[in-house]
Amino acid sequence: MTGFLGALSDAWAEIRVHKLRVLLSLIGIAVSVGALTAVVAISEYQRQFQAEQSDRWGGRAATIAVSASTADGTPIDADEFDDRFTRVSERFGFSHTTRIAQGVMLDVHLPEGITSVPARIMDPAFPQIHREKLLEGRWFLDSDLEAMAPPVVITEALWDRLGRVPLSQHPTVEFGGAAGGTYQVIGIVPRQGFGDEELRVDLLYDDYRDRVDALPAEVSTQYEVWVGVDQADQIGPVLAMDLRAGLPEGQTISVSRTDWAAQPGALDVQATFEMITGGIASLILALGALSLINIQLVAMRQRVREIGVRRAFGASSGRVFFSVFLESLVATTVAGVIGIAIVVAVLRSDWIVTTMFYGIQDVPPFPMRAALVGLIASVVVGAVSGFIPALVALRVKVIDAIRF
Repeated sequence: MTGFLGALSDAWAEIRVHKLRVLLSLIGIAVSVGALTAVVAISEYQRQFQAEQSDRWGGRAATIAVSASTADGTPIDADEFDDRFTRVSERFGFSHTTRIAQGVMLDVHLPEGITSVPARIMDPAFPQIHREKLLEGRWFLDSDLEAMAPPVVITEALWDRLGRVPLSQHPTVEFGGAAGGTYQVIGIVPRQGFGDEELRVDLLYDDYRDRVDALPAEVSTQYEVWVGVDQADQIGPVLAMDLRAGLPEGQTISVSRTDWAAQPGALDVQATFEMITGGIASLILALGALSLINIQLVAMRQRVREIGVRRAFGASSGRVFFSVFLESLVATTVAGVIGIAIVVAVLRSDWIVTTMFYGIQDVPPFPMRAALVGLIASVVVGAVSGFIPALVALRVKVIDAIRF
């Protein structure tokens, strides 16, 4: 133990003496280790961002979608099937179920005139299942069904067309047609990207059904259930069987998972991205290691007298070997830690992450896996780049100090 500490002390002393040479040679190592750490960390953020985007479209893991149709394409009795689904879901005791009707068009009274705007008709659980985020306000609550003025959530682009009245002033919007009336705006859906000017309104399903005699023929209703990932494979077939029991002839029930976790190869793209970028960073790191080995070998020829004198004063072969070996190991490790620290400081800023991944909601903490990969890489590079110069130093004899 004493010998190891002595060799470590010698290595640190050499680093301090040759700090300029060491500094210049290790800048590339620090940058490479930082790049490798950043690649691993960014891939984790990318994974979270991709999962959130997938949740918005297909639902969280695990979301089971149910829809009914007829063989000849005629509309089904929506109210009858709604009662059937409600009875079956109550037996299962699902905590999150929602109906979502697509294809509804509403006439919105805007300052420049009446405009036909697409609408989504949903239950309060839909925003939770699909990880919907609001710019301002709130999503629907079960108690909203008792409100005097039905609530509505609108997109930011539509809010701009209505004059962007603050929600604290309880703005309203007027609809025409069968579902016409005055609705209170309770939430604003943010733009999903630069240039997003989509006009859309979101209404409560029961509020809409209370105002219309029947759903339009072009409107399709889908039922979604959010269950545990470990339960989805067991619940799906049983749910389908219960819904099909006693079903009128000619009607079919489709039950399937729509979340990203159920898609084959869902993580292949992410794994490929990490492999390619990680390979590039590793190649840069390997080139940095070769450069460091070359510099160390050149420097070793200039240190023959120094090493020979140390051997003359009784330094053992092991002491010389480990002092030179640890010199590179300690230097690259310190450089790697500095590179990792810079990356951590940069990527711990939520502003940086949200700028890189526009629309991410839950920014994960900096992944320790990334820091660990960077630290291991710097240690491995230090060990490889220090081993060869250490072998050269081991062959130096006392007589070589007189020759040089």
